[in-house]
Amino acid sequence: MSEREPYLAIVNPAAGGGRSRKMLGGALERLRAGGVAVDVIETQGVGDATRLARAAYGHGQRRFIAVGGDGTSYEVVNGLFPEASAGSGLHAGQAGEGARPTLGFLPLGTGNSFLRDFSNRGVEHAIESLIAGRRQSCDVLRLRHRGGVIHYINLLSVGFPADVATLRARRFSGQGELGYVIAIFMGLARLQRRPFPVRVDGETEFDRRRCLFLTFNNSKFTGGTMMIAPKAEVNSGLIEYVRWGAIGRLGLIRNLPRLYDGTHIEHPLAERKAVRRVEFDLDGPVDVMVDGEVLTLHCEELDVLPGALDVVA
Repeated sequence: MSEREPYLAIVNPAAGGGRSRKMLGGALERLRAGGVAVDVIETQGVGDATRLARAAYGHGQRRFIAVGGDGTSYEVVNGLFPEASAGSGLHAGQAGEGARPTLGFLPLGTGNSFLRDFSNRGVEHAIESLIAGRRQSCDVLRLRHRGGVIHYINLLSVGFPADVATLRARRFSGQGELGYVIAIFMGLARLQRRPFPVRVDGETEFDRRRCLFLTFNNSKFTGGTMMIAPKAEVNSGLIEYVRWGAIGRLGLIRNLPRLYDGTHIEHPLAERKAVRRVEFDLDGPVDVMVDGEVLTLHCEELDVLPGALDVVA
C-alpha cells in the first residue's frame, strides 16, 4: 500500500444532527495542509456507506476515512468485510498484508466510542493521527446470525445496553449524550433480567442464567463514555466477554457510576473472560446493539479475525 494513495472519506452528512457536514470543510483543509490526500463521497441514506466502501474496495481502494459517528464506521467496516478477509487469506488467524484495508476516522457524529480507547480529544486526535500516519492493527469481530454475517470493531451487546440503545434510537436519537442518559433511566424503569444462552471457549454447557446484560467487545467504551469492557484491547486476537448477572433495580442504580469507570467488573455478579469463540442458543431474534447501531438478529456464532484491519488512531 503506497503512502501516497489518497484516502476515500465516506461522509455521513446527517451525523451529529448535521454537524458532520458543517465541520467537514475545516477538517479536510487541515488534513490536506498536512499532506494527506483525500477524496470525498457523501452518503444519501442508511446502508450507503457499506455500498460505497464495498464498491471502492472492489476497485482497489485500500485507505478509507469514516466521517460521522460509530454507525458510519460500522457501515464502512461492513463494506470492507467479508471482501477484505476473503481477498487476503484470513485463515487460521492470519491477516494478509496486501489487501488489508486502513480505516481512519473523523468523528463528527454523536457517538464516537471506538476512538476513546486512544484519546478523549475526538476530532483533534483523529486529524493528528491521520497527518502523522499513526497506524496499528485492529481485530475485526464477526457475527454469524440466521440471516447472514456482520462485522464490527467496537462491541456487540444484548440485554440492558441494547435496551437502552433501542430506546435512544427510537425516541431520543437527536439529543446526543443527553439522549443516552434519558434512555438509561427509562431502561431502569423497564428493567428486565433474562437469559441469553451462550457457550464460550472451554465450556461444555450453555450458560442459561438470567442476566442484566452480555457484551462482546473489541474495545472498551460504549455510549461515548461508558467503559463497559475496561480490559479489552483492539489487537489482542480475543473477544472480551463481559457478563453482569441478575442485579436488581436498586443495586443497578447504586452501581451505575461503575459502568463509567469500569469497576463494575469487580461486582460479585459480574464476570469477564477473553475468548476466541462464542456460540449462541437463542430461541429467536433479539435486539442487539452493535457499534452504536440497533439491530434485531438471531445470533448463532461469534469469532474474531485477528489484525484484519489497520486503524489510524
